[in-house]
Amino acid sequence: MKQLGCLAMVKRKKLLFISPRFLFPVSTGGQIRTTQILRGMNGGEFEITLLSPAPQNAREKYKKELLEVCNTFKYWPELKRGRFFNLFRFRHIFSKLPIPVTTDISSSGKNLIEIELSKSPDVVVFDFPHSVVLGPKRLQAASVMFTHNVESEIFRRHAKVANGLLKKYIWNNQYKKMCRYELNIFQRFDSIVAVSANDRSLLQSLYNAKNISVINTGVDLEYFKYNEPGKETRFVFTGSMDWFANIDGIEYFIRDILPLINKTIPDTSLDVVGRNPPKALKDQLSTKEGKVNFTDFVDDIRPYVYQAGIYIIPLRVGGGTRLKVFEAMAMGCPMVSTTIGVEGLTLQEGKHYLRADTPEEFTDAVIRLISDGDLCMRLSRCAREYVEMNYSYRQVAKEFESICLRTIENI
Repeated sequence: MKQLGCLAMVKRKKLLFISPRFLFPVSTGGQIRTTQILRGMNGGEFEITLLSPAPQNAREKYKKELLEVCNTFKYWPELKRGRFFNLFRFRHIFSKLPIPVTTDISSSGKNLIEIELSKSPDVVVFDFPHSVVLGPKRLQAASVMFTHNVESEIFRRHAKVANGLLKKYIWNNQYKKMCRYELNIFQRFDSIVAVSANDRSLLQSLYNAKNISVINTGVDLEYFKYNEPGKETRFVFTGSMDWFANIDGIEYFIRDILPLINKTIPDTSLDVVGRNPPKALKDQLSTKEGKVNFTDFVDDIRPYVYQAGIYIIPLRVGGGTRLKVFEAMAMGCPMVSTTIGVEGLTLQEGKHYLRADTPEEFTDAVIRLISDGDLCMRLSRCAREYVEMNYSYRQVAKEFESICLRTIENI
């Protein structure tokens, strides 16, 4: 186990933050949200110790980034996620726990967390429900669960749209297991942090969860500067392409929507910006019209969004809130989204985005934007103004810090 640290200038309360994923390089919505909150809290009321799995060279390679989000970083060996990772973890289908949770079990992770908890932190934060599988059944410190979505609801939606009896069975099987797991863990925490009012309502109705606070999604407005929309016929989607909800959404767009668009406007292109796009999805492109480019992981999504005239969100499953939505809004890229794609976000249809829940509606909305430059500019400017007024990441970090302080005071 490695350690990275610096001396605190003043005596502060101790916060132990446990993540089931190494936070760098930042490529997923969860990583973005977590790193922004930790960065905004660092140097404030708490001395932050961050625990997570990590690759062997994490201390040296990401020293600067780690010092920006915590005072001390400790880790256990990260499970390698190679080409056959998803197939490899499918062996856990018969586990009592959901596959994603079982995959995160680590004896060295459990040992490290036990050691750090024995040092009596003032508050411990578990990031995502998955991380709880590494902790003890009873926590002695003030405890906060940071849930970025309601996992069981995501599984339920996958089961609903799955093709074939086997896929439906698997998703329903995992849905039931995730319901049992979440019911058990949400009762253990003094406070729960949700990322939308919709998620809070689900947690209350499904699990009778208590003491739930809702925080907004934060955006680095200096990094994601405003730019007028790019080429109208160039579309962009950003998101991890090893996440099932994104895979399903892009498959849906390529299969059911893009051919309809190209009947009217054949000269279109789509950049799918995200890590690990599946080969099977890429292979589908040989039979589809229009140009689709899968970038895989990129260090900076901004050039792709700035070049695009339309940001598409064709999601049919998912949960929580979509950080990428706010990034696109901050950069001024007009959006077309399904209802689920902007779920949990207090956006106005027709002012901040265009809604489209069927292939025909999506096609009509895209063609409308391509044909109406004034509409594009209105959406672009209203979206940026809305993010500026409501979603600074520093403000969100302050809210999270206040939740942790209240949790300590109330136990």
